[in-house]
Amino acid sequence: MTDDANAPWLIVGLGNPGPEYAANRHNAGFMVVDLLADRIGGKFKRAQKAQAQVVEGRMGPPGPANRRVILAKPMSYMNLSGGPVTALRDFYKVPTAHVVAVHDELDIDYGVLRLKVGGGDNGHNGLKSMTKAMGADYHRVRFGIGRPPGRMQVADFVLKDFSSTERKELDYFVDRAADSVECLVAEGLERAQSAYNS
Repeated sequence: MTDDANAPWLIVGLGNPGPEYAANRHNAGFMVVDLLADRIGGKFKRAQKAQAQVVEGRMGPPGPANRRVILAKPMSYMNLSGGPVTALRDFYKVPTAHVVAVHDELDIDYGVLRLKVGGGDNGHNGLKSMTKAMGADYHRVRFGIGRPPGRMQVADFVLKDFSSTERKELDYFVDRAADSVECLVAEGLERAQSAYNS
């Protein structure tokens, strides 16, 4: 048996690079890993071996549950996320079971979280690219953004900023999603699901 228990974790926020996308619904993953970087006192810097920005640090309480983590934001655009994520996974020697994708999810109401491992991509281009590059057996922290209203196209909806009403609660939901990642890394999926799957 490999010593996966002590292997580092790679926590990937999915989104699109550039200021014009920063507040989009599709960039919920970036928002969560930005907050996690603040919590561990790190600043994102360009990765040497991948088209991504990374922060290295430790997460969790002191003792055996304290884990080495790499927080990452692919800089490749959403639909090409798999290349940078796989390059980081290989460079840092992270088992696929320790890869966590934090992403927006259309089929869950706004602000609701769902954590799981494996499964389909549900039409999400970032997940599609990751799964094609390394298989589906990675963790997902799914950040609900709800469905587009009326006849709005999905692509238009995800590339729009959160509404003024949504923004009132956005900080709280991002904070809760970051908490769920910390719980997943320190205590495992089952514990995180029971605490945060709403």
